[in-house]
Amino acid sequence: MKGGAQGSGGVLRHLTVPIVLAPMAGGPSTPELAVAVDRAGGLGFLAAGYLSAERLQRDLLATEERAQRLGVNVFAAAGEPADPEDVRTYAARLGPEAARAGVDLGEPRFDDDAFDEKIDVLCRYPADAVSFTFGLPPPETIGRLRDAGSEVWLTVTSPEEACRAVDAGADALVVQGVEAGGHRGVFVDDDGQSELSLLAALQLVGAQVDVPLVAAGSIMTGRALAAVLVAGAAAGQLGTAYLRTPEAGTSPAQRDATASDRRTVLTRAFSGRLARGIANRLHDQYAGDAPRAYPEIHHLTSPLRAHGRAAGDPDLINLWAGQAHRMAAELPAEELTLRLAQDAREAIAVAAARLGPPGARAGVPGANAAARSRSGGGQG
Repeated sequence: MKGGAQGSGGVLRHLTVPIVLAPMAGGPSTPELAVAVDRAGGLGFLAAGYLSAERLQRDLLATEERAQRLGVNVFAAAGEPADPEDVRTYAARLGPEAARAGVDLGEPRFDDDAFDEKIDVLCRYPADAVSFTFGLPPPETIGRLRDAGSEVWLTVTSPEEACRAVDAGADALVVQGVEAGGHRGVFVDDDGQSELSLLAALQLVGAQVDVPLVAAGSIMTGRALAAVLVAGAAAGQLGTAYLRTPEAGTSPAQRDATASDRRTVLTRAFSGRLARGIANRLHDQYAGDAPRAYPEIHHLTSPLRAHGRAAGDPDLINLWAGQAHRMAAELPAEELTLRLAQDAREAIAVAAARLGPPGARAGVPGANAAARSRSGGGQG
């Protein structure tokens, strides 16, 4: 971790592998995972979400002298406090579930996830890139981080959000498709926000802005990485692909669920904010009643989810994962990163070969079939 970013995607230009580790708050992100991805030539990331400022500082120090480059993700905003009655109603609905598990529900509260304290830490211990999710940070925050030597990356899901992010001074944009695991990065968490898939979002955002783009959305293979690079991304951001690596802090129950073929859903049941995860009983029974109330519901369900992780009960855990989660490989993170990069190189070469050499005669529909007919060719 050195800081000293060069701005306008300078961090991305210095990667030898165009892979950015997605920050995965709530356990999967670890310093060991970030260091392993960095060692392979990608950009390791830490998730500051839900951590105390003190814990973030410890995680940053745990990467010092071990990683050449590092990114940190911070939750930018939580919107407005929810209607307390909506939260109380949902708590009453979950009460019997908590009683069966033998735990008390948490105290719902509205907070900013220690935003100012974490920014202070990041100014004392600068990362190469600091990304924000859930909206735009204050202008003074962007200025402080840049003065400390960090690039500022902003997460967007639509061309409209991208334009606002660039106007705010983003050095790069993380373009998130609806396929992505975890919370949606929308600026405003309501049902009218972007549902663009990753390739659609990349094309639309790329036509509107002129900053480096990092593609996020269930990229699980080298071929998928190749696709987003060809579509204009400077790198792919991968999270679900690393959930089964030994360096990740993923719970055993989530490791097993990630390897399954179970479907994913968008749900508010666990946090009150729309997020993609593997469907389970808690979602199926309670998502229809969950209000738009983040982070109140996150705090409310926290003890229930902690119990589920400790007991190995996947029906009580927020199993955040992208749509193609079943393709997650159980490999060391460094080996996985190198393999993904090599597979992407091969996929791009194969795709280029399909196009033929430059200047090759353009085909006319039916012309090849007609030529075969005239020469007596065809299938035997």
